[in-house]
Amino acid sequence: MRMALLSSSLASEVGIRLLFSPIGSRVFARWACVIGGLGFPVYSSFKAIESKDKSEQEQWLCYWTAYGCFTTVETLSDKLLSWFPGYYHAKLLVLIWLQLPLSNGARHILKSYLGPFLHKYEGLLDRIVNGTRTEINTYFSVHLGELKLLRVLILRLAYRVFSMMGEAYHSIRNTNNQNIFPTEDAALAEIASEHEESSSQLPVSDGFL
Repeated sequence: MRMALLSSSLASEVGIRLLFSPIGSRVFARWACVIGGLGFPVYSSFKAIESKDKSEQEQWLCYWTAYGCFTTVETLSDKLLSWFPGYYHAKLLVLIWLQLPLSNGARHILKSYLGPFLHKYEGLLDRIVNGTRTEINTYFSVHLGELKLLRVLILRLAYRVFSMMGEAYHSIRNTNNQNIFPTEDAALAEIASEHEESSSQLPVSDGFL
């Protein structure tokens, strides 16, 4: 138990030092954002669904709603803001703030900002979402046969491409093997030709004439 706590504290200390070290700080901070902003919430959401805990499910639904809005804004500003020193460290702190139950950051964002905005334009957003969903379902229903045919053609094309690649690979491999290891017939023919050449070059004795 003591060894487990020691290794855990050591790993935490190493991670924190790498995160805030001048060398590679930006790279480690970006990876920390990915792990802390996506990896941990994905697993926590899975555990909340499995345990059927309503409060946990509500907490992570609030987080994903806030995270989706945050990612939308970040997509527009990331190219500019990412060059500022400490940007990814600040982003990591925001993601942690959104997740922590003590701060309830995601719930605060949802109730204070997102909720009023979405309620204000709820009718318009419902029409857009329902209309888009209906159009997509109609398109797929009308063109379902064509999409199935396209899927079959793509699978056949992929099968032919992989078959041709396999045949080319085996052909190249066989050619290389023949160049490196000549066949037995070729070796015997070479030996026979060398023997004939050496026999023809031997002097002929007069006693055998």
